[in-house]
Amino acid sequence: MYKSTFNRTKIVATIGPASQSYEVIKTMVIGGLDVCRLNFSHGDHSIHEKNIETIRRVNQELNSNICILQDLQGPKLRVGDMGKDGFELITGSEIELSNNPNKQSDHCVHVVYDKLTEEVKKGEKVLLDDGNLEIQILEKIDKETLKAKVIHGGTLKSNKGFNLPDSTLSVPSLTKKDLEDLEFGLAHDVEWVALSFVRKADDIVGLKELIKKAGKTTRVIAKIEKPEAVQNIEEIIAVSDGIMVARGDLGVEIAQQKVPLIQKEIVDRCIRAAKPVIIATQMMESMIENSRPTRAEVNDVANAVLDGTDAVMLSAETSVGKYPEKAVEIMSRIIEDVEMSKGVYYKGEKPHEGSDTFLSDEICFTAVRMSDHIEAQCIIGMTTSGYSATKISSYRPEAHIFIFTHNLPLLNTLNLVWGVRGFYYDRYESTDKTFADVLDILKMNDVVKKDDLIVHTASMPIDKRSRANTIKISVVED
Repeated sequence: MYKSTFNRTKIVATIGPASQSYEVIKTMVIGGLDVCRLNFSHGDHSIHEKNIETIRRVNQELNSNICILQDLQGPKLRVGDMGKDGFELITGSEIELSNNPNKQSDHCVHVVYDKLTEEVKKGEKVLLDDGNLEIQILEKIDKETLKAKVIHGGTLKSNKGFNLPDSTLSVPSLTKKDLEDLEFGLAHDVEWVALSFVRKADDIVGLKELIKKAGKTTRVIAKIEKPEAVQNIEEIIAVSDGIMVARGDLGVEIAQQKVPLIQKEIVDRCIRAAKPVIIATQMMESMIENSRPTRAEVNDVANAVLDGTDAVMLSAETSVGKYPEKAVEIMSRIIEDVEMSKGVYYKGEKPHEGSDTFLSDEICFTAVRMSDHIEAQCIIGMTTSGYSATKISSYRPEAHIFIFTHNLPLLNTLNLVWGVRGFYYDRYESTDKTFADVLDILKMNDVVKKDDLIVHTASMPIDKRSRANTIKISVVED
């Protein structure tokens, strides 16, 4: 094991030109990195393949379980070529929008969306360049072109995104590019895949069917960045394996002041559902250029940790920023300090008696409460599917969570989950022997010491590998 102390809240870092070398990735992992995000909005497959090889080399050398999150681009709407100097939008002026690139001119902006005139109506807003520029539709000119008024002007550069917060769009959740990228990711056994611009639960169900058809077990994260997703959040959480609160586009599509409360509500819902949740976008944005974050950014990270998010994410800070290793190091220090507060721990809700998993859920719940009462150093769980790991995690114990499994790919997958650190174990001879073995492994890795109290959860008989039905307390001996 590459380090002997662990933060509970995980760190996701985007790998890009500034961080794709072996040396930088290794330094970030040692500094606290848990998940490598590969952003498929940028880079070709050869670049991503090299990054995957580097991450797995670091895992092998450090005996770490860093997992890979493939982030699909999704149906991101963009403008076309605005020329070297960009297109100047003058506040109060009238311009045209067209999906025909041949109409691009000094008064007409080309936007890459075939159904522009069918689905964008009079009076609706169009936000460009992450909401920095705003226009309002005045009328339809022809089947390719709309007239609009500039509400907030500025310079529009080539290929910038545009958002249609007032419009109902029929764009598919998976584009042709996404399907090609997904095939690549599955062929390289990425542990997680994130779907962009999710609007409804069926978007996730469709992606899961493709993964199942490919014979893979890759887990799916729904990125919440559309108003429809917020409206359908309960159904989306139910079918997803995890959630990402993608505050960039969400803060454009929805009034910015609403995003903090939406973030808190989604984190709370995910904890209650035992589904990992990531807070993303602009967490330490100033570190793209500066060697330290602003006080507001530190507060942003700290509040996400206090709310109980599973992970906080770095985007451009590590992909193209000047200080990728330092960004991870500082984020790790923020987490470490905040996790000294009792406010981080003991969340979630009691198991529901009517659920199919009530008995094993009650074991996990009781183990967490017991660990608090006896001030246990850690809770040890055994899992095949990862269910008990995510369930124990959802109750946010102050004790460390050490999970043992014979399912090797699962070790990396669980590295995204709050508080969970995984170890490989495949000798299930007897319950007592297994308990003794896992304690020996933890002692060898210097994560427990003499006289530490340990709470074990397991299933008996141990060789059946069913859901947890047993709790035992141990004291670490020499």
